[in-house]
Amino acid sequence: MASKSNEILHELSPLMQVYKDGRVERLVGKDVVAASVDQETGVESKDVQISQELDISARLYLPKKAKQGTKLPLLVYFHGGGFSVESAFSPFYHTYLNAVVAEADVVAVSVNYRLAPEHPLPTAYEDSWIALQWVASHSNWEGPETWLRGYADFDRVFLGGDSAGGNIAHNMALKVGLEKLKGVNVEGIFLNCPYFWGKEPVGSEATRLEKKGHLEASSFLCRSYVEATWHFVYPNTTGLDDPLLNPVMEPNLSRLGCRRVLVCVAEQDILRDRGWFYKEALEKSEWAGDVEVVEVAGEDHVFNLFFPKGENALSLLKKLASFINGNGV
Repeated sequence: MASKSNEILHELSPLMQVYKDGRVERLVGKDVVAASVDQETGVESKDVQISQELDISARLYLPKKAKQGTKLPLLVYFHGGGFSVESAFSPFYHTYLNAVVAEADVVAVSVNYRLAPEHPLPTAYEDSWIALQWVASHSNWEGPETWLRGYADFDRVFLGGDSAGGNIAHNMALKVGLEKLKGVNVEGIFLNCPYFWGKEPVGSEATRLEKKGHLEASSFLCRSYVEATWHFVYPNTTGLDDPLLNPVMEPNLSRLGCRRVLVCVAEQDILRDRGWFYKEALEKSEWAGDVEVVEVAGEDHVFNLFFPKGENALSLLKKLASFINGNGV
């Protein structure tokens, strides 16, 4: 018989396990890589502390082509991982941001917010907003980072993220629309397989009760897992129709603080239909912007992170670069 210390309270494999004695065991997302000059792309990166007290940090990226006196679009990126695993310093995200920065010729800030369950939601949202305010502080030349002061065009700011990070990017854009971000124009947001959900099934969700998916890394996604994860990371949520999770229930959706939205969904991903549902909701609201959904056939959740050199991943990378540089949506 297992001792009490080994009894599992929350089973969220393959992401994590939480034991009855309070121990949290993360099963993935623990690896980190150092900031560097990327040998393949020439992109340079460095780590910065946004709030020592709250332990909010970020990794900054500067493209090889950056030149003094030339302002580049700025991408603020929020990593995925169910609000509970991964970091801005993981190999997945470091590789991805190097590729995005090189392809789109942008300055990037990859935000490292605090994770649940030690810091349950809404902490990730609060941390992300603090990070955005820190980024915005550089628009008037008062912020501490020379890369942002010297190279970032604060009239061309984009927010992006995958899975839970896509959820964060949407909610940050909504907050920008409601509260404004002094000195910053958020031109657009990019949501890759965003983690949206709701109490009532849409599309194929009602039939996806069992574990499905053809990618080993993401095949755990099923309806019960998606819902259990939300309640785990946000114990005080109002439920599956919480507007933070289900943007269709957001009464201020029309005030989304950008004019362009690009959503990527994957055919095999259980979250696929939510991406389309989000597009429909934006179009039905009084939001005056343009939204496009790109569906990638034969792929599963955040496929481009797991297989960054795949044909579909490279195609999506070019689509994102085009979107950032004003040639899409």
